[in-house]
Amino acid sequence: MTMHATPFDATSTTPPSDLLDAARRVQRNAYVPYSDFPVGAALRSADGTIYVGANIENASFGLSRCAEQSAVQAMASAGGRTITEIVVVSDASEPASPCGACRQILYEFGKNAKLWLVNASGEIRSTTVQAMLPGPFELDAAEAAT
Repeated sequence: MTMHATPFDATSTTPPSDLLDAARRVQRNAYVPYSDFPVGAALRSADGTIYVGANIENASFGLSRCAEQSAVQAMASAGGRTITEIVVVSDASEPASPCGACRQILYEFGKNAKLWLVNASGEIRSTTVQAMLPGPFELDAAEAAT
């Protein structure tokens, strides 16, 4: 029996096909010469635009970027500030969960966003970003400016 520390929706429906297709396509672009673990992410911003990202590794491991981070950076660079839903695709035996850093970044731009995790065999787990990150780090922008 597999235990999950985060609440997954057992009655999950399938992720939106446009996001799932986009995540699967971008997964093929992952640059993973060290881990051989390609991940693709596709998110929908508040205006309906889809942004994608793949994980990009680097020999200096701290410089590597996860697929979720790449997608958020693409959205933010284009002026988007709110995620409404995101699909993360991997080849793991169980749908891979975002790392802690990705959870925090996703929270910053979409704490109420729907999150679907999908593996290569089509197994789906669904939840929300907020459910994945209890006790998030939050900083008031006004406080940060002082």
